[in-house]
Amino acid sequence: MKFSYKARTQEGQLQVGNVEAASREAAVNILLSHGLFVLTLEPVGEERWYNRIVNFFQRVKVADLMIFTRQFATLLSSQVPMGDSLRNLYQQTSKPVLKEVIAEVMADVESGFALSQALGRHPGVFSEFYVNMVKSAEVTGRLSEILEFLADYLEKQSILISKVRNALVYPAFVVGLFIVAALIMVTMVLPQITPIFKEANIKLPIFTQLLISGGEFFSEWWWVLTVLLAILIFLLVDYSQTKEGRIVFNEVSLRLPIVGKLFRRLYISRFAESARVLIKGGLTIPQAIEISAHTIGNYVYRDILHEAAQKIRQGQLLSQALRDNPYFPPLVSQLIAVGESTGRLETLLEKISDFYRREVEDMVSNLVELIQPILLVIIGVLVAALFASILLPLYNLTQSF
Repeated sequence: MKFSYKARTQEGQLQVGNVEAASREAAVNILLSHGLFVLTLEPVGEERWYNRIVNFFQRVKVADLMIFTRQFATLLSSQVPMGDSLRNLYQQTSKPVLKEVIAEVMADVESGFALSQALGRHPGVFSEFYVNMVKSAEVTGRLSEILEFLADYLEKQSILISKVRNALVYPAFVVGLFIVAALIMVTMVLPQITPIFKEANIKLPIFTQLLISGGEFFSEWWWVLTVLLAILIFLLVDYSQTKEGRIVFNEVSLRLPIVGKLFRRLYISRFAESARVLIKGGLTIPQAIEISAHTIGNYVYRDILHEAAQKIRQGQLLSQALRDNPYFPPLVSQLIAVGESTGRLETLLEKISDFYRREVEDMVSNLVELIQPILLVIIGVLVAALFASILLPLYNLTQSF
């Protein structure tokens, strides 16, 4: 079993985390053997599928999280204590779900939790990227700066999501109409006129035969197909929540033809920005690389950067550790090499982050502009094929008289 604990060290420092043991007593003994005085110990149950559905409908919008982050950064930069800042944000927030989360974060911080630990207890609101960026800021003492960066990041993410959503509204409406029309055709219209074609010995086109067969199969077995589809979606979602599933999906996302290129540039931009902030805060390069590995949000890049940190400790430069890796373009290692040779590594990392962030924004804008016409062309072809499958047999029928 897994237990979540809160304990204090012999020096009086608060420590929280998880421990696996056969029983509660065994968990207490493990913690005591490490010199910890247990304050709370609670079993961690697996999240049920119905809880995921509830969390989906109670999620916090990106725009609301961006406003919270921006206000939090402003208060901290104005030298307002963290507890007072969270209390002010709680009073100003009107969204019930976010208000409850802020109250819980405030209570955890006042009881001795680090801010990153308090945020990490709400993974449905604060992403792994968000929490790890805050954790890196706690190491460097640049919390307000990191929160400003996260607010900018969330604002751009909100704008991109809005662009994609607006671009997909009309195509989604047309796709829905096409699906409804296609179902009516294959389940109601074609079965009514098929006997007429058979009596007249009209040879049906292959596409028409496929539609008729598909319509008959769907009419008889639609409930089986619905159940199988629901089971498949559930298994995929459940598998994606496991560590193995995340690794597999991360790897697949990086290898996709167009989207993979977009993701790689996004992760490189995150890495460069996080590493820049950490190095600027006084951390050594290996430490900065290891911490930034956890801010990216991709297990493939996390392993690559952990390996790079080990190579740096063995005497290699960062540019050399990343030079031959296929997930880092040559431009990255070249610019890092320039920064290492001139002593301006932070500046060059900032340039890398800005360059790839602009590339991501340009790629997303281009994709948004192309989605609508491409979908309309595809739908037009499918509509033409659907009506041709009906009109061609009718034309052949009229020719037979």
